[in-house]
Amino acid sequence: MNHKQVETYILSMPNAKLDYPFGEDVAVYKIKDKMFALIREGKEPVQISLKCDPLLAETLRNKYDTVMPGYHLNKKHWNTIVLTGQIPWEDIQGFIRHSYYLVAGK
Repeated sequence: MNHKQVETYILSMPNAKLDYPFGEDVAVYKIKDKMFALIREGKEPVQISLKCDPLLAETLRNKYDTVMPGYHLNKKHWNTIVLTGQIPWEDIQGFIRHSYYLVAGK
């Protein structure tokens, strides 16, 4: 997965918008002016931070080496995932949707 593939999926969420409030190094994806995903620009493999239910966040960190507490974010509510292929793309898409719905509401 490359940055463009991930970004295309994120921006397919209804009313999702791309912003750079922290400078050009971090792409921030928002719904209702609230962040639900961040991608560090120029990093290979892609590193994506997603909002996550705290219990699920802890479960994912224990299950996968590539999932860690959110980088520069609230460690309880955010995970940073390094997209090395350890986690299937379909699961990553599910994590993106989970983050989106946590912020947007159902």
